Amino acid sequence: MTTLTATGPVALPRTQAPIGRILRSELRLVLRRPRTLIALGLLALVPVIAGIGIAVAASGELQGPAGADGPGALAAILDGNGLVLPVFVLFMALQMLLPMVGAMWAADAVAGEASTGALRNLLVAPVGRARLLAVKAFGVATATLIGVALMTVSGVLTGLLLLGGDGMLTMSGSTLDLWPALGRIVLAALLVTVQVLAVAAVALAISTLTEHPLVVMAVVLGGIIVFGVLSTISSLDWLHPFLINQSWFALVDIMRDPMPTDGITEGLLRAGCYMVIGYGLALARMLTKDG
Repeated sequence: MTTLTATGPVALPRTQAPIGRILRSELRLVLRRPRTLIALGLLALVPVIAGIGIAVAASGELQGPAGADGPGALAAILDGNGLVLPVFVLFMALQMLLPMVGAMWAADAVAGEASTGALRNLLVAPVGRARLLAVKAFGVATATLIGVALMTVSGVLTGLLLLGGDGMLTMSGSTLDLWPALGRIVLAALLVTVQVLAVAAVALAISTLTEHPLVVMAVVLGGIIVFGVLSTISSLDWLHPFLINQSWFALVDIMRDPMPTDGITEGLLRAGCYMVIGYGLALARMLTKDG
Protein backbone atom coordinates (compact mmCIF):
# COMPACT_ATOMS: atom_id res chain seq x y z
CA MET A 1 0.00 0.00 0.00
CA THR A 2 1.32 3.49 -0.83
CA THR A 3 0.39 7.03 0.16
CA LEU A 4 1.44 10.44 -1.16
CA THR A 5 3.50 12.80 0.97
CA ALA A 6 5.28 16.05 0.32
CA THR A 7 8.38 14.15 -0.69
CA GLY A 8 6.56 11.63 -2.92
CA PRO A 9 4.90 8.23 -2.55
CA VAL A 10 5.82 6.24 0.53
CA ALA A 11 5.07 2.54 0.98
CA LEU A 12 3.11 1.68 4.09
CA PRO A 13 3.49 -1.72 5.73
CA ARG A 14 0.58 -4.11 5.38
CA THR A 15 -0.85 -4.76 8.82
CA GLN A 16 -2.16 -8.17 9.76
CA ALA A 17 -5.15 -8.83 11.96
CA PRO A 18 -4.40 -10.36 15.39
CA ILE A 19 -4.17 -14.13 15.14
CA GLY A 20 -6.63 -14.62 18.00
CA ARG A 21 -9.32 -12.68 16.16
CA ILE A 22 -8.67 -14.61 12.96
CA LEU A 23 -8.94 -17.96 14.76
CA ARG A 24 -12.17 -16.96 16.47
CA SER A 25 -13.60 -15.78 13.16
CA GLU A 26 -12.65 -19.06 11.46
CA LEU A 27 -14.15 -21.10 14.29
CA ARG A 28 -17.42 -19.16 14.09
CA LEU A 29 -17.48 -19.71 10.34
CA VAL A 30 -16.91 -23.46 10.69
CA LEU A 31 -19.43 -23.98 13.48
CA ARG A 32 -22.13 -21.95 11.71
CA ARG A 33 -22.09 -24.08 8.57
CA PRO A 34 -25.28 -26.18 8.41
CA ARG A 35 -23.30 -29.23 7.28
CA THR A 36 -21.01 -28.92 10.30
CA LEU A 37 -23.92 -28.73 12.72
CA ILE A 38 -25.67 -31.68 11.08
CA ALA A 39 -22.47 -33.75 11.16
CA LEU A 40 -21.88 -32.96 14.84
CA GLY A 41 -25.45 -33.91 15.66
CA LEU A 42 -25.15 -37.20 13.82
CA LEU A 43 -21.86 -38.03 15.53
CA ALA A 44 -23.49 -37.48 18.92
CA LEU A 45 -26.44 -39.64 17.87
CA VAL A 46 -24.40 -42.64 16.68
CA PRO A 47 -23.57 -43.95 20.20
CA VAL A 48 -27.21 -43.61 21.21
CA ILE A 49 -28.35 -45.70 18.26
CA ALA A 50 -25.60 -48.25 18.88
CA GLY A 51 -26.41 -48.43 22.59
CA ILE A 52 -30.13 -48.95 21.98
CA GLY A 53 -29.40 -51.68 19.43
CA ILE A 54 -27.05 -53.48 21.79
CA ALA A 55 -29.39 -53.12 24.76
CA VAL A 56 -32.36 -54.70 22.98
CA ALA A 57 -30.32 -57.46 21.36
CA ALA A 58 -29.95 -60.84 22.97
CA SER A 59 -26.66 -61.25 24.80
CA GLY A 60 -25.78 -64.24 22.64
CA GLU A 61 -25.95 -62.09 19.54
CA LEU A 62 -23.29 -59.80 20.97
CA GLN A 63 -20.69 -62.51 21.34
CA GLY A 64 -17.95 -62.48 18.76
CA PRO A 65 -16.34 -65.67 17.51
CA ALA A 66 -13.75 -67.39 19.65
CA GLY A 67 -10.39 -65.68 19.39
CA ALA A 68 -11.94 -62.68 17.66
CA ASP A 69 -10.05 -59.42 17.50
CA GLY A 70 -11.07 -55.88 16.65
CA PRO A 71 -14.81 -55.13 16.64
CA GLY A 72 -15.77 -58.74 17.42
CA ALA A 73 -13.67 -58.76 20.59
CA LEU A 74 -15.12 -55.46 21.79
CA ALA A 75 -18.69 -56.53 21.01
CA ALA A 76 -18.17 -59.69 23.06
CA ILE A 77 -17.72 -57.70 26.29
CA LEU A 78 -20.30 -54.94 25.76
CA ASP A 79 -23.24 -56.51 27.59
CA GLY A 80 -23.31 -55.06 31.11
CA ASN A 81 -20.08 -53.20 30.42
CA GLY A 82 -21.28 -49.77 29.33
CA LEU A 83 -17.93 -47.98 29.49
CA VAL A 84 -16.74 -50.08 26.56
CA LEU A 85 -19.43 -48.54 24.31
CA PRO A 86 -17.58 -45.25 23.57
CA VAL A 87 -14.40 -47.14 22.64
CA PHE A 88 -16.37 -49.54 20.47
CA VAL A 89 -18.23 -46.72 18.70
CA LEU A 90 -15.07 -44.67 18.16
CA PHE A 91 -13.27 -47.69 16.74
CA MET A 92 -16.10 -48.53 14.34
CA ALA A 93 -16.55 -44.88 13.28
CA LEU A 94 -12.82 -44.61 12.54
CA GLN A 95 -13.15 -47.17 9.76
CA MET A 96 -15.22 -44.80 7.56
CA LEU A 97 -17.56 -42.32 9.27
CA LEU A 98 -15.04 -40.11 11.05
CA PRO A 99 -12.61 -39.94 8.09
CA MET A 100 -15.55 -38.98 5.86
CA VAL A 101 -16.55 -36.17 8.23
CA GLY A 102 -12.95 -34.98 8.56
CA ALA A 103 -12.57 -34.97 4.77
CA MET A 104 -15.81 -32.99 4.45
CA TRP A 105 -14.58 -30.29 6.82
CA ALA A 106 -11.22 -30.12 5.05
CA ALA A 107 -12.98 -29.87 1.68
CA ASP A 108 -15.18 -27.03 2.93
CA ALA A 109 -12.15 -25.19 4.34
CA VAL A 110 -10.46 -24.54 0.97
CA ALA A 111 -12.31 -26.05 -1.99
CA GLY A 112 -15.69 -25.00 -0.61
CA GLU A 113 -14.60 -21.40 -0.17
CA ALA A 114 -12.87 -21.42 -3.57
CA SER A 115 -16.14 -22.44 -5.20
CA THR A 116 -17.96 -19.45 -3.66
CA GLY A 117 -15.18 -16.96 -4.38
CA ALA A 118 -14.47 -16.34 -0.69
CA LEU A 119 -11.00 -17.86 -0.92
CA ARG A 120 -9.95 -15.37 -3.61
CA ASN A 121 -10.68 -12.50 -1.23
CA LEU A 122 -8.69 -14.20 1.52
CA LEU A 123 -5.70 -14.78 -0.75
CA VAL A 124 -5.39 -11.07 -1.52
CA ALA A 125 -6.06 -9.98 2.07
CA PRO A 126 -3.14 -9.03 4.37
CA VAL A 127 -3.16 -12.36 6.16
CA GLY A 128 -0.32 -14.34 4.60
CA ARG A 129 -0.91 -17.61 2.80
CA ALA A 130 0.96 -19.80 5.27
CA ARG A 131 -0.98 -18.15 8.08
CA LEU A 132 -4.22 -18.61 6.17
CA LEU A 133 -3.56 -22.34 5.76
CA ALA A 134 -2.74 -22.63 9.47
CA VAL A 135 -6.05 -20.97 10.31
CA LYS A 136 -7.94 -23.36 8.02
CA ALA A 137 -6.14 -26.33 9.56
CA PHE A 138 -7.06 -25.01 13.01
CA GLY A 139 -10.73 -24.88 12.05
CA VAL A 140 -10.67 -28.45 10.73
CA ALA A 141 -8.81 -29.72 13.81
CA THR A 142 -11.18 -27.98 16.21
CA ALA A 143 -14.28 -29.32 14.47
CA THR A 144 -12.76 -32.82 14.49
CA LEU A 145 -11.94 -32.62 18.19
CA ILE A 146 -15.45 -31.38 19.00
CA GLY A 147 -16.99 -34.19 16.93
CA VAL A 148 -14.93 -36.91 18.62
CA ALA A 149 -15.61 -35.37 22.05
CA LEU A 150 -19.37 -35.34 21.42
CA MET A 151 -19.27 -38.97 20.31
CA THR A 152 -17.22 -39.93 23.36
CA VAL A 153 -19.41 -38.15 25.92
CA SER A 154 -22.56 -39.48 24.27
CA GLY A 155 -21.08 -42.98 24.32
CA VAL A 156 -20.19 -42.82 28.00
CA LEU A 157 -23.63 -41.56 29.05
CA THR A 158 -25.49 -43.97 26.78
CA GLY A 159 -23.36 -46.91 27.87
CA LEU A 160 -23.88 -46.26 31.57
CA LEU A 161 -27.61 -45.66 31.19
CA LEU A 162 -28.47 -48.54 28.86
CA LEU A 163 -25.78 -51.15 29.45
CA GLY A 164 -24.80 -50.50 33.05
CA GLY A 165 -21.60 -51.37 34.81
CA ASP A 166 -19.45 -49.47 37.30
CA GLY A 167 -16.08 -50.33 35.74
CA MET A 168 -14.54 -51.47 32.49
CA LEU A 169 -14.02 -55.14 31.72
CA THR A 170 -10.97 -55.34 29.48
CA MET A 171 -10.25 -57.85 26.74
CA SER A 172 -7.62 -59.35 29.06
CA GLY A 173 -10.28 -60.30 31.60
CA SER A 174 -9.37 -57.72 34.24
CA THR A 175 -11.68 -54.92 35.40
CA LEU A 176 -10.65 -51.28 35.57
CA ASP A 177 -12.17 -48.93 38.13
CA LEU A 178 -14.14 -45.89 36.99
CA TRP A 179 -11.34 -43.32 36.78
CA PRO A 180 -8.78 -45.57 35.07
CA ALA A 181 -11.55 -46.61 32.68
CA LEU A 182 -12.36 -42.98 31.89
CA GLY A 183 -8.65 -42.41 31.30
CA ARG A 184 -8.63 -45.21 28.71
CA ILE A 185 -11.67 -43.67 27.03
CA VAL A 186 -10.03 -40.23 26.84
CA LEU A 187 -6.89 -41.84 25.43
CA ALA A 188 -8.98 -43.64 22.80
CA ALA A 189 -10.65 -40.35 21.83
CA LEU A 190 -7.29 -38.58 21.47
CA LEU A 191 -5.77 -41.39 19.39
CA VAL A 192 -8.80 -41.50 17.10
CA THR A 193 -8.64 -37.71 16.71
CA VAL A 194 -5.00 -37.92 15.60
CA GLN A 195 -5.84 -40.56 12.99
CA VAL A 196 -8.75 -38.49 11.65
CA LEU A 197 -6.55 -35.39 11.48
CA ALA A 198 -4.05 -37.35 9.39
CA VAL A 199 -6.82 -38.09 6.89
CA ALA A 200 -7.98 -34.46 7.06
CA ALA A 201 -4.43 -33.27 6.27
CA VAL A 202 -4.43 -35.30 3.08
CA ALA A 203 -7.92 -34.01 2.27
CA LEU A 204 -6.75 -30.43 2.84
CA ALA A 205 -3.91 -30.95 0.36
CA ILE A 206 -6.35 -32.29 -2.23
CA SER A 207 -8.70 -29.42 -1.41
CA THR A 208 -6.11 -26.90 -2.58
CA LEU A 209 -6.12 -28.49 -6.04
CA THR A 210 -9.83 -28.20 -6.81
CA GLU A 211 -12.88 -26.01 -6.31
CA HIS A 212 -15.23 -28.97 -5.89
CA PRO A 213 -15.59 -30.29 -2.31
CA LEU A 214 -17.27 -33.50 -3.52
CA VAL A 215 -14.14 -34.35 -5.51
CA VAL A 216 -12.08 -34.12 -2.32
CA MET A 217 -14.43 -36.41 -0.42
CA ALA A 218 -14.61 -38.90 -3.29
CA VAL A 219 -10.82 -39.12 -3.58
CA VAL A 220 -10.29 -39.50 0.17
CA LEU A 221 -13.00 -42.10 0.70
CA GLY A 222 -11.92 -43.97 -2.42
CA GLY A 223 -8.37 -44.00 -1.10
CA ILE A 224 -9.48 -45.38 2.28
CA ILE A 225 -11.41 -48.17 0.57
CA VAL A 226 -8.46 -49.04 -1.66
CA PHE A 227 -6.08 -48.98 1.31
CA GLY A 228 -8.44 -51.27 3.20
CA VAL A 229 -8.39 -53.78 0.34
CA LEU A 230 -4.61 -53.58 -0.04
CA SER A 231 -4.11 -54.18 3.70
CA THR A 232 -5.82 -57.59 3.37
CA ILE A 233 -3.50 -58.85 0.60
CA SER A 234 -0.68 -60.77 2.27
CA SER A 235 1.54 -60.63 -0.83
CA LEU A 236 1.70 -56.84 -0.39
CA ASP A 237 3.23 -56.97 3.09
CA TRP A 238 5.98 -54.59 1.93
CA LEU A 239 3.33 -51.96 1.19
CA HIS A 240 1.35 -52.23 4.42
CA PRO A 241 3.60 -49.94 6.54
CA PHE A 242 2.82 -47.08 4.14
CA LEU A 243 -0.99 -47.39 4.37
CA ILE A 244 -2.64 -44.72 6.50
CA ASN A 245 -5.15 -47.16 8.00
CA GLN A 246 -2.67 -49.93 8.78
CA SER A 247 -2.60 -49.23 12.54
CA TRP A 248 -6.26 -48.45 13.08
CA PHE A 249 -6.96 -51.96 14.36
CA ALA A 250 -4.13 -51.55 16.87
CA LEU A 251 -6.26 -49.01 18.77
CA VAL A 252 -8.10 -51.98 20.27
CA ASP A 253 -4.98 -52.48 22.42
CA ILE A 254 -6.42 -49.72 24.62
CA MET A 255 -8.81 -52.38 25.91
CA ARG A 256 -6.03 -54.72 27.05
CA ASP A 257 -4.50 -54.80 30.52
CA PRO A 258 -1.61 -54.14 30.58
CA MET A 259 -1.89 -52.01 27.46
CA PRO A 260 0.60 -52.79 24.64
CA THR A 261 2.03 -49.63 23.12
CA ASP A 262 3.96 -50.81 20.05
CA GLY A 263 1.01 -50.73 17.64
CA ILE A 264 -0.31 -47.46 19.08
CA THR A 265 3.09 -45.76 18.82
CA GLU A 266 3.54 -46.97 15.27
CA GLY A 267 0.11 -45.62 14.37
CA LEU A 268 0.93 -42.21 15.86
CA LEU A 269 4.19 -42.02 13.91
CA ARG A 270 2.44 -43.01 10.69
CA ALA A 271 -0.30 -40.42 11.27
CA GLY A 272 2.34 -37.79 11.99
CA CYS A 273 4.09 -38.55 8.70
CA TYR A 274 0.82 -38.19 6.79
CA MET A 275 0.15 -34.88 8.54
CA VAL A 276 3.57 -33.53 7.59
CA ILE A 277 3.14 -34.67 3.98
CA GLY A 278 -0.45 -33.42 3.72
CA TYR A 279 0.15 -30.00 5.24
CA GLY A 280 3.44 -29.65 3.36
CA LEU A 281 1.77 -30.27 0.00
CA ALA A 282 -1.11 -27.98 0.94
CA LEU A 283 1.31 -25.19 1.89
CA ALA A 284 3.30 -25.60 -1.32
CA ARG A 285 0.11 -25.31 -3.36
CA MET A 286 -1.21 -22.33 -1.39
CA LEU A 287 2.04 -20.41 -1.86
CA THR A 288 1.79 -20.81 -5.64
CA LYS A 289 -1.99 -20.60 -5.98
CA ASP A 290 -3.31 -17.81 -8.15
CA GLY A 291 -5.51 -15.28 -6.45
